Amino acid sequence: MPPASPDATRPPRPECDVLIVGGGPAGLSVAAGLPPQVRCVIAHQDKAIGLPVRTSGVSWLSDAKALGLPDHCLHPIHRTDIYSDNESAHFEIRRRTVVALDVTQTYRHLASLSDGHDRQLLLATKYLGSRQDGARIISRLRAKDGEREVTSRYLVDASGWHCAALNALGLASPPERRAVGIEYEYPLQGMDPHRVVLFFGRHALSAYGWALPTGQGTLRLGIGIIQPDSAESPKALMEGFLASGELERMGLPRPTEMHVNAGILPSAPYDPRLVFGPVVRVGDSANMATPTLGEGIRTAIASGKALGKALGKALDGDAAALGKWERDCARRYARNYRFGYLTNQRAAAYGPEDWDRAVRRIRRLGEDELAAAFRSEFTLPMMARTLAKSAWSKLAGRS
Repeated sequence: MPPASPDATRPPRPECDVLIVGGGPAGLSVAAGLPPQVRCVIAHQDKAIGLPVRTSGVSWLSDAKALGLPDHCLHPIHRTDIYSDNESAHFEIRRRTVVALDVTQTYRHLASLSDGHDRQLLLATKYLGSRQDGARIISRLRAKDGEREVTSRYLVDASGWHCAALNALGLASPPERRAVGIEYEYPLQGMDPHRVVLFFGRHALSAYGWALPTGQGTLRLGIGIIQPDSAESPKALMEGFLASGELERMGLPRPTEMHVNAGILPSAPYDPRLVFGPVVRVGDSANMATPTLGEGIRTAIASGKALGKALGKALDGDAAALGKWERDCARRYARNYRFGYLTNQRAAAYGPEDWDRAVRRIRRLGEDELAAAFRSEFTLPMMARTLAKSAWSKLAGRS
């Protein structure tokens, strides 16, 4: 698929029905979900869709297929190995297949879904702010050729953790608690191309590390931390990890020529308020990444496409459409994410011995239970067991 390019055949339009801030998976999916005749503008700050890469791109085969992602974007994973400082757990994946997405090609596929729509894609365009003028929203954008204003009926904040549009209008602020990660991507060498590694403990105490093979013959080795729970630098932690001998213990190749990726995700409670009159947030702007592993692409695509359809109905006069979309999102995410966030907070305070105990417990899980925990899909018995363990730990002075 050729790189997505800006829509340069027409001059930038001064008016539209929907202005989308952000050309990541959420914003592109909103555009794809809109009826083709809806006048849409996407303002994206980067020079290309899908570059630079800001996420590892892990997802699930069943979700990727249901969302219509093409096979060439999906690299299957059949083995998961989990390590703490002194323990390990190993799983063969037979039913709940994990995939490593080709992030760039996935985003460009999403962009292509609205190519035939009345849409303008403005790359290398920075969103500067908005103001409301009656029933219209006037937004300022800056590109290489200068600043311009765009008037829209609806404004979609798909800018990521910055919440750029909501913040500019005083409707919400960027979260103080964030997951910050660094990733080294380099040749896979002799490693099993269908094996993923997760590691916890002293090298990533407040979050976790990962080694994810891609379909392009590379390995994405990353470490994340949660701020302000940790004051550590992800880069310093990565260098310490590389010098520790853990690569050899985990059967991971040593970096040779490499490319560095970095990203930030919100690590905040799910907020069910997504609609602020004609301003709507989606994706990372709405804390939709899973609180356990920070997996956000599938939720961004699903909620973004649904939002596009709801906006189409709203533009046709259905005053209840956006409220229904907001409630549907709450039903899908609120309970599981509330519990997942509590789990995230508790795990962020773990020490190395806590992680050794946790990995011993993980070793007893079945494939379905492990997948449910990673996906932040919690049954009532799972929640009861975890809350009981948390209460006992507090009584015993262990957390």
